[in-house]
Parts: sequence; structure tokens; C-alpha cells
Amino acid sequence: MIFVELYRISQIFSVLMQNAVNRRVIPKKNRRLRALSFLNPFSFINRHYTRGEAIRITLEKLGPIYVKFGQLLSTRSDMIPDDIIKELEKLQDRVPPFDGDLAVQLVESAFQKKIHVLYLDFDKKPLASASIAQVHAATLKTGESVIVKILRPRILKTIRHDMAVLKLCATLIERLWKHGKRLRAVSLVKEFEKTTKDELDLMREAANASQLRRNFSNSQQMYVPKVYWENTCETVMTMERIYGVQISDIAALKQSSVNLKKLSEYGVEIFFTQVFRDAFFHADMHPGNLFIDVSDPENPRYLGVDFGIMGTLSPKDQQYLAQNILAFLSRDYRRVAQLHIDSGWVSCDTRVDEFESAIRTVCEPIFEKPLSHISFGHLLLKLFQTAERFHMTVQPQLMLLQKTLFYIESLGRKLYPDLDIWETAKPLMTRWMREQRSPRTLLKKLWRDFPENMDKLIQLPGLLFDLLNKDNDECE
Repeated sequence: MIFVELYRISQIFSVLMQNAVNRRVIPKKNRRLRALSFLNPFSFINRHYTRGEAIRITLEKLGPIYVKFGQLLSTRSDMIPDDIIKELEKLQDRVPPFDGDLAVQLVESAFQKKIHVLYLDFDKKPLASASIAQVHAATLKTGESVIVKILRPRILKTIRHDMAVLKLCATLIERLWKHGKRLRAVSLVKEFEKTTKDELDLMREAANASQLRRNFSNSQQMYVPKVYWENTCETVMTMERIYGVQISDIAALKQSSVNLKKLSEYGVEIFFTQVFRDAFFHADMHPGNLFIDVSDPENPRYLGVDFGIMGTLSPKDQQYLAQNILAFLSRDYRRVAQLHIDSGWVSCDTRVDEFESAIRTVCEPIFEKPLSHISFGHLLLKLFQTAERFHMTVQPQLMLLQKTLFYIESLGRKLYPDLDIWETAKPLMTRWMREQRSPRTLLKKLWRDFPENMDKLIQLPGLLFDLLNKDNDECE
């Protein structure tokens, strides 16, 4: 085991040297570490890479798990420089497919049944192949067209080795580099490990899809495919096959006479509905995971796929997020600062006036633009970067939300350049805030918490008695 990991470390070191990552990433001020560059046997090769390109190319050469780690890093704009982020966003999770006969064996092994018992027809040629799994088309015995997602063989073993190496590298970065702790490398690797483990459990992904389908069961804006549970397990997932135009194919959407203004507005409404109504959102809404049903061009519908990464928000975070956005738009920076402290996002000993001043410095130039030109994803990012100076640890869920909002805004404005994000989102947020304060919602919360509150009420006399006895003992 240890020899496999040592061999992998030597491979990583070799690729780092070949791409001169050490010279491009290590700050010039750090003379001791930069002096090691002269020990690099590849240093005579003059590669004209920027530091972002060097890191991206290195991750691509190291393999799919490192590509996925780079994709995670691309969501952490709060700690990674913009020039590196832009390069990491180019990473594509594509790997050569494994053999179709092996796919059949994996499915049969998972269910202990022959493939012809499970499916009427199974296409051995994959529709898509990625680092974690690959997808095949099939037909159920009942005639429905489905896709079958199958985990790659030996993927668990591969990930276990690579995770051990990543953890070691992260620990060394934090210990040996002055700025390593600020990057929170160990924390990032732990976050990546959790996300990857979630993606390795296809039962979890199926449950995510099922929940999202239920949330949008009556929606005319979004459709989530059905999961076929009898043909789903931890390593194989069977889901309804959907047909649509990829959202990035704007030429095809125009050819189908799709109402692009409505489509862009629907994307914003779907996102804010997930965040504020459901507190459960698809956190990987990049163009590759979104298709459009163009059967009714005037009322197009989003078709979602790939539910491995989902975000959740606590009721408290929902409230503070909504209040923050509304306070921002009214330029009430003191309110924004106070909300960050009240929510626990920033330490309670932070000076409100200093934090308020820092937020104003960042936001005033942004708000000089018309609201229709403001990127709320960019605004949230600037806020997180400012708050980090006041020792705010940005929760991964909030960074997922910021990245997803950025995707939605970017897609929306490509579809319809005059899209006004705020004008579209404001009614949803205002209605949600009003509902949170309504008597009906308050009664629902009281009823939901009634058993727990009754238990506390029953315990109250005993707690008071113990407290009085404690005071009497201290007096004696």
C-alpha cells in the first residue's frame, strides 16, 4: 500500500517538474524554495505557460481524480487567484470508456442477475464516459427507454490511493509554506473526499434526483427524470432517458424558435426556488448537465441530469442570505455587516464599523452600474473575499451556491444579454420573506417543534430544582 502511494508521489513530482509548476507558483520572495528550481532536470526547457496553465496541464496529466480536484478548486474563488480559476474552469472530466462487455459484467455482478433479465435491451456502446462512471442506453422489460450509470471498475481502490497522496501533499503545503494555512489545503482535500464519496454512492445520487423530482413535480419550468429503484444500487443507477437540446447549443435553440428571454428567466427562477423554497439545490448546473425540452418553444422546459453534487442550506442561512441580498440592494452596508456577525459567519468580536467600511469600499463601484448589469454571483464572491479578511471561514455550501448562481447568470446572459437577474428574482425573494413571517408559517413551525418543546417543558421543573440546590450548596 505505502509503496503504491510513494510511487504515485514520485509521478506527481515528475509531472510538476516537467511543467515547471514550482517556478511559476512559488512566490519570488521565497528564495529558498525557488532555489530548488535549479535542481529540476527539466528546467532547461522553456515552457511558455502562465502559472494557471501550468497547474491545469499538470492536473490533466495526473489523471481524472486530479482533474476533479481541480474542478473543486475552481469553485473556491474565495481562496484561489482569478488567473488560476479561469484555467481550472477549462478542465473537462472526460476519460476513455471501459469495455462494454465489462459494463455488462459489472451490472450482472451488482444485481446477481443476467443482463437480459434486468433489461429488454442493453447497448454496450457508452453514451458518455467520465472519471467516476460511464453511461449506457437501455430499454426496460416494460418498454421504457432508460440510461444506466455504472461506476468504473476498481475506482474505489484508485481513489483511496489518490486521496492518501492528496492528504499528504496538503499537510506538507500547510506546514512548509508560509501561506499554506491561509489556503486551508487540508480542509479542501477533506471537502473533496466527502464530495467524491457522495458521487461514488449511486443510491445517494438516485435519492437526490428523486427528491428534486418531487420538489418540481408540478413545475412547467423544470423536469427531473424518474429513477427506477428496482434496477438501482450503490454501483448502478437506472434512470429515465430524456431527450433535449443542450443549453449551450444556442444555434439549435434559435432554430427551434425557443423563447430565449423566457428560458433565461426560468433558469433564474428555478435556482432561487431551489435555494429559498426548498433549501436543496442542484450544485453542478454547468451547461453539460442542462438540456432543454423544445417541444413547446414558447414555454421551454429545463431537463436536469447528474445529481451527484447537491447543496443544502439551513433555515438560518436561508434567512441571512435573503436579508443580506436585500440589504445590499438598498446599500445598507451596516445591516450587511451586522447580519454577518449575527449569523456567526464572522467572529462576534469584529468591529462593525470596520467591516461596514470594507464592504462599502468593495460594493460602491459595483452598484454604480445599472442593476440589470450587476452579477450577483460576482457580488457574493467579492463579499466572501472581503469577509475573509475578517477571518470568515466560508462554508462549502455557500461557495457551491455562489458558483451555481454564477453559472446561471452566465448562461442566462448568453441566452438573453438583457436579462435582469434582480427583476426576475426579486418577486420570488419578496414572496418568500413575506411567507416566512406569515401566521400560517409560524403555526407550522410551532407545530413542527411542538414535541421537542414539550420535552423541554417537562424537563424544566427538574432543571430549576437542580439549579436551586446548586445555589444552596454554594451558599453553605
